[in-house]
Amino acid sequence: MKEFQAIIRAYESYKTQNTQTALATVVQVDGSAYRRPGARMLVSASGELTGAISGGCLEGDALRKAQTVIFQQKSMLVTYDTTDEDDQKFGVGLGCNGIIHVLIEPIDYQNTINPIELLKIALKDRVFCRLITVFSVKYSKQEQIGTKVLLKENRIYEAKEKLAIELWASIEQEINHTKSSQHIIRSYPELDGIQVFIESIRPAIRVLLFGAGNDTLPLAKMADLLGLELILIEGRKNLANPGRFPTAHEIITGSGDEVVKHVQTDAYTAALLMTHNFEYEALVLKDLASKNLHYIGILGPKKKSEKMLERLNAQGIPVNQGSIYSPMGLDIGAEGSEEIALSILAEIKAVFAGKSGSFLRQKDGPIHEEDR
Repeated sequence: MKEFQAIIRAYESYKTQNTQTALATVVQVDGSAYRRPGARMLVSASGELTGAISGGCLEGDALRKAQTVIFQQKSMLVTYDTTDEDDQKFGVGLGCNGIIHVLIEPIDYQNTINPIELLKIALKDRVFCRLITVFSVKYSKQEQIGTKVLLKENRIYEAKEKLAIELWASIEQEINHTKSSQHIIRSYPELDGIQVFIESIRPAIRVLLFGAGNDTLPLAKMADLLGLELILIEGRKNLANPGRFPTAHEIITGSGDEVVKHVQTDAYTAALLMTHNFEYEALVLKDLASKNLHYIGILGPKKKSEKMLERLNAQGIPVNQGSIYSPMGLDIGAEGSEEIALSILAEIKAVFAGKSGSFLRQKDGPIHEEDR
């Protein structure tokens, strides 16, 4: 999400200056690679890069090809095959043992639904979207169809060059039969080997941070670094202000029994109780109980949260204890506010990604799950 935000900001700046650009997107990976499908990089005609499609190995070569795309105003598909032991012949020396397909598209500022405009539409609201990109490895030397369609709720945003009826029917069938929100990559031999990258775009995780003490300052900074949407909520106005929390998307002040009424929550919202005020947090938790959040973190010992839950139970207020993380954070031996913030944000990432937060070296198979 942070990468998308940076690309959109750079795009707006280049558009104002009328600087030509091209967008490079990883659309398919076979085997191992540093970045997965959906990784993007915006390239300007002058050679400036925003975002990344690898760990730094592909960027130089992709830059040169992107400048060719800008000059010719025709998209291209570039394949980097690092399964060959002599991958130095590509001038990249990846050593990842994978095949990476990168689509590079020229950006037309006159086209109101060019690939980046579609990204802007996708991120405008907190709504799950699917972005459709069409390419062909078989005809990689030819101009590619590219990023053409965005599906958002019941609306379809599509380029003037609409997809062929047969292809669109296949894509619709794929989406309708897939309940998962994972990316989907499909090849259609019956359509002369056309491939489609159906990309899932989720809203940024919204973090409701209850507490504006000094120990929450590092967490607010890290959340911004990760592209999370931070809502700061506190009863003390002298602590909750833009001077102390310049990266907060919104600041809400008020008593514990009223602040939750002023926040909006959805399936991508996490709440962190870090006020160090038991009574305030007990009132907050009472109102959060009905929000059906996936993650409610409570700072402090387990006895604290148990006491809160006992109180709510006595009041007849049900709480989904599966969503309560107390003490919150991964067990990394954190000491000090910076390390505690790292522990908490890592746990939030794991929860929303459906991961356990274990050591990667204990995982069988590849680091990344294959796209469906």
